[in-house]
Amino acid sequence: MEMENPPTSASELTSLPAMSWMRFAKDLYDGRIEQICILSDLERMKSEAEELRQLHAASTTENSLKASPFYDVLREHKDVLPDEIPAELPQDKGIQHEIDLVPGTKYWVTRQWPLPRDQVKAIDDFFESRRQAGQVRESKSPHSAPTFCVKKPQGEWRIVHAYNKLNDATIPAQTPIPRKDVIIDSMAKSTIYSALDLRDGFYQILMRESDIALTAVNNPSGMLWEWLVMPQGLKNAPATFNRCVMHLLRSVRDFAPSYFDDVFVHSRAVNGKTDVEVHKEHLRKLLGLMRKHKLYANLKKCIFGASEIPILGCLVGKNGVRSDPEKFLGLATYLCKYVENYAGKIRPLSQLLKKEAEWKWTAECQQAFDAVNQGLTEAPILAMADQDRSFHIVCDASDFAIGCALMQHDHEGRDRVVYYQSRQLSATIPGPFVVYTDHASLRTAVKSPHISQRMARWLSFFAEYDFRVEYKPGRLNVVADALSRRPDYAVKTADANSIGVESVSAPSSSLIDDVKAAYASDADAKQLLSYASAPSDEARRKLTPHLRARTHCYRVHEGLLLYSAVDDDVIRIVVPNDYDLRMRIMYEYHDAPTAGHPDREKTYVLLTRDFYWNHQYKWVRKYVRACEVCQRVKPAAFSQAPLQSLPTPSECWQSISMDFVFGLPPDSKRRTGVVVFVDRFSKMVHLAAVPAEVTVVQTPRLFVDMVFKHHGMPLDIVSDRDPRFTARF
Repeated sequence: MEMENPPTSASELTSLPAMSWMRFAKDLYDGRIEQICILSDLERMKSEAEELRQLHAASTTENSLKASPFYDVLREHKDVLPDEIPAELPQDKGIQHEIDLVPGTKYWVTRQWPLPRDQVKAIDDFFESRRQAGQVRESKSPHSAPTFCVKKPQGEWRIVHAYNKLNDATIPAQTPIPRKDVIIDSMAKSTIYSALDLRDGFYQILMRESDIALTAVNNPSGMLWEWLVMPQGLKNAPATFNRCVMHLLRSVRDFAPSYFDDVFVHSRAVNGKTDVEVHKEHLRKLLGLMRKHKLYANLKKCIFGASEIPILGCLVGKNGVRSDPEKFLGLATYLCKYVENYAGKIRPLSQLLKKEAEWKWTAECQQAFDAVNQGLTEAPILAMADQDRSFHIVCDASDFAIGCALMQHDHEGRDRVVYYQSRQLSATIPGPFVVYTDHASLRTAVKSPHISQRMARWLSFFAEYDFRVEYKPGRLNVVADALSRRPDYAVKTADANSIGVESVSAPSSSLIDDVKAAYASDADAKQLLSYASAPSDEARRKLTPHLRARTHCYRVHEGLLLYSAVDDDVIRIVVPNDYDLRMRIMYEYHDAPTAGHPDREKTYVLLTRDFYWNHQYKWVRKYVRACEVCQRVKPAAFSQAPLQSLPTPSECWQSISMDFVFGLPPDSKRRTGVVVFVDRFSKMVHLAAVPAEVTVVQTPRLFVDMVFKHHGMPLDIVSDRDPRFTARF
């Protein structure tokens, strides 16, 4: 808008009809505002701007540097700070710009559009100077991109190439960008600073020979040129330039970190030298590297030996880090870092952006705006993180926001803030939610009236949240199930080969002694012990064929024969062929109080973790199946009908009951079980000794021999669900 008498204060400006708070809030909500400028006191801005101008003007010309203690260093390296860069093809710096295209990409052509006469002349002069420097050459490439001009702040023309189609077909580079916070943190304890701006850095990097044709550009005069150096406008050009600078200046990055074309030098007094002397050495090393690799700096944009320098929107100095008062645009991104309790201060303004909120600017909103404005222009100085000192965090929360500050004690013991962080609590945080889990008992646990003290403590914590539990079977809960089984979260186990038998800790010492003693009565174990103790071809020939094929799986350690499968790193103790010893080991891993009667699979896993013998799984299956405690106590895996009384039979041997009893002392034939047939009317009993591994085929034969031959076929038979009964009896 045009005004005869423009406003002279912030209050007059904001009172204009076009600057109403209602309109501002609505435009902000609708996304029609691209930039926000925070107004501050004019006198304060003038004073701070003048301070910055003095800072930037401290080292703008060579004459102004003559009084500087660093003048002699800069004079030695005057060729690194030239008024004009030498017009020549740069040397190979070890990194060339490469253009990797998406497979299947064809050539592209974009026609050159007409330009004004002054721009045409600027483009022709530009390419002529680059041709004389050997940086471009005439091209016959099938590709072409147009050229145009953009006005620089100083009034000159910047030549730009429209590589849109080439960039769309280029595979993006994944070169990491330097982090601002890492650069600033590396300057902790420094007291003197310099900043260098690299000049025409893109034109100092060669193109890969095979990619030169891809850079072809045309100009309004009808010429087609191709670049021998990296031009501006390519997709991965900034990443290549940053990678080149970091590669060339790697040896000085401890005191001269770089961010694209900016290099920041920081120093402090060490080893009896003053900070100025150390800074001279650092500058001499940096400028020497730049001379070696032919990197050039713009003297007018450099700062040398300052107590504070601008770094990426901040002012970094010996007193800490503060916001740059000249950098209003984009500073809101860093408000949470520089302003204490930013989320709490901005909350009244955030409420206006909610749906169905009334657009009413209140005194509270005005106070919030003023507080944020003041917090931006008067942000406290943050301390640079000192990695040699411990950090501590202070935090707090209110009903609508949470906040914290990362702090350190300085050399005088004072608390210094390193970083502020705060955020508003979303309206969804205190709201109700649903927990889907495969833990079925949680559905009733939160509502059960009979709970233990531990459950009461847990539920008192959950009572603060409004939620309900929904059961989701594990086979359907695939997302959470997959995340909870990430292999990189698994607990790492030590390699048993590197620690020997010490990794076997479960068996008792007496049990291991019995294993050693039993080797003497096992022919195979004695042969393996003899061979593993002193391997030789003669000892190997004495082994039986089935042992000879697996000699690489055995070794001896302190009198124990150890076994390790080819595809398994677990080392296990070999148990000799001793029935009583194996049954004792089975008891330790299944029946003992520390074992807890696990099922077949768990028993097998526990046993094979420490011991090995042939047909181990078969032993475990028979032992667990014959365990009387498991059969009596373990619950069924499915629902059972309630027990009912059986009707009393009217005659003998009309109805019988049958069952097996195992775990008895073995007889002379090593039978440890008994099959029992009972007449339910007369209580007459028939018994027969059976081995623990009695089969489905043997069970009906026992019935025929013990019952059918003497009493005929009964009308009904009562038994449990033993597979030997439920099969085709």
